[in-house]
Amino acid sequence: MLLPPTHLQKPGSPLGIPPGLFSRAGHPAGRPTGRPVDRAVFLAALTSVLIFALMVALLLGASMGSARAERLKNLVNFQGVRDNPLVGYGLVVGLDNTGDQTTQTPFTTQSLTNMLSQLGITLPAGRNMQLKNVAAVMVTATLPPFAQPGSQLDVVVSSMGNAKSLRGGTLLMTPLKGADGQVYAIAQGNMLVGGAGASANGSKVQVNQLAVGRIANGGVVERAVPSFQPEGGYLNLELKDTDFGTAERVIEAINRTMGPGVAQAVDGRVVQLRTPQTPTERVNFLARIENIDITRARGPAKVILNARTGSIVMNQAVTVEDCAIAHGNLSIVINTQPVISQPAPFSGGQTVVAPVSQIDLKQGGGSLQIVKAGASLAAVVKGLNALGATPADLQTILEAMRASGALRAELEII
Repeated sequence: MLLPPTHLQKPGSPLGIPPGLFSRAGHPAGRPTGRPVDRAVFLAALTSVLIFALMVALLLGASMGSARAERLKNLVNFQGVRDNPLVGYGLVVGLDNTGDQTTQTPFTTQSLTNMLSQLGITLPAGRNMQLKNVAAVMVTATLPPFAQPGSQLDVVVSSMGNAKSLRGGTLLMTPLKGADGQVYAIAQGNMLVGGAGASANGSKVQVNQLAVGRIANGGVVERAVPSFQPEGGYLNLELKDTDFGTAERVIEAINRTMGPGVAQAVDGRVVQLRTPQTPTERVNFLARIENIDITRARGPAKVILNARTGSIVMNQAVTVEDCAIAHGNLSIVINTQPVISQPAPFSGGQTVVAPVSQIDLKQGGGSLQIVKAGASLAAVVKGLNALGATPADLQTILEAMRASGALRAELEII
């Protein structure tokens, strides 16, 4: 709010302008030879600054409230550019008496025997080996796209027997195979286990998981996956979530940036691109494509219910209509106590223990509560919190609200 001009001449002005700055003649006080300063010009300039600041604040608030743009690489996957899982079976040695119990895990002994035979060591037949420092493990890794022989991978080692701990163990050379049965990498090295534990006289203390370890750069790629080549110069982009609105915006943004006719829709999930022929031009083309900013279309209203944990998650499109809800809690308590029947002396009877159960059923009163219509997620949460129900009760309430048409959202149970 602008202050009146007379306020500028009062002592202690909130604007910090000292009194007597402007004289009646329009000259600075005490400076008759200075340049004239017009009070009207100063106030006009101050008004312009305040209006500009207000406009900037409004624009910033509008931009924060609107949907934010995301890079295209966060919304799509390039068809053919994917990771490949690898898995292998191996042995971990060097454990501190925390390995598999060979009497209960015979495959550990068999694997060790086969490995030693390949190294030229023959064990007596029928000999029962009591091993405590060896554990059978499964080794998993992920082969990234375009990985070439000699590239290094991180591998995860997991015990598959009854080993107590893999801490301090060394993984022996383990071939890692793909889904086609071919060996694509070799894993070996010392493991890092992010846990600790100790036990004595039946007591045990353990922090985190001791049966799983990780080897950084423990795998070496031995075979490369054939690189994907676009057929006929066309490459498909696959949206991570099927949405016709987002697909339309992706096509418009690509054609606006790269030229008309570069992108066209196949369906609500796949967008086809016309790419250059040479690999260098294709890499530059895709690098520009994945950095295009896209504003994702508003998705459907959805409520996710986790039946195992009781978690409830709603997106911003969820709305409710006016409705009345009454919900009462029902609890059943069963208390069982043993009753001992003792026979009289010298009667020849036997002492009998008979359980006696007492069942108590309680039903809490639920008054009728009105949930007002809400056009925003904050209003929906405020209305549901007014019921005072637990997350487990809210799941039942939300299902009933959807059945009655009061909840404008799709329920998904995971």
